[in-house]
Amino acid sequence: MAFATMARDSPWTWLGGPMTGCVRAPRFSLVPRRARSLLPSFGTFHVTARGVDRCAIFRDEYDYALFENLLEIVHRREKLRIEVYCLMPNHFHAVLESGLERLSRGMHRLNFIYAQGFNARYDRSGHLFQSRYDARLIADDRYLATACAYVLDNPVRAGLCASPGDWRWSGRMT
Repeated sequence: MAFATMARDSPWTWLGGPMTGCVRAPRFSLVPRRARSLLPSFGTFHVTARGVDRCAIFRDEYDYALFENLLEIVHRREKLRIEVYCLMPNHFHAVLESGLERLSRGMHRLNFIYAQGFNARYDRSGHLFQSRYDARLIADDRYLATACAYVLDNPVRAGLCASPGDWRWSGRMT
């Protein structure tokens, strides 16, 4: 079936006609998310979380600073070794070493408390984050170096600054 035919016959045409007037085409995943139980009980992980519908999760410096402070608290409380982190307007990244149970508890606490504060501050309700955080195992030193560079380069690739050192909302917590 040709794409034009699929778009015309799509059940999503009520969104504004065949691919016109749509803010964003619906997304479907043919692959279910990976079970965390498949991850090792201890390791180095690249962790990310994104705002629902890619909305901003940080609106001003206060939001960034609050999240950074909460990350520091979770880092100390759960004994996470945070190699690098980067806070972007609509998502965040962290490369960290941890036990899976501590990682899960820490990320739940971080995202839950931050979302509650954000919703209260901006008089909103509902989910702030698109889904649970994503954690990908970093299996070797080469991947670790690549992941750390990727995380720190994120604001440069997004056009938010000229070099990684210029972005105020990234760093290390070891």
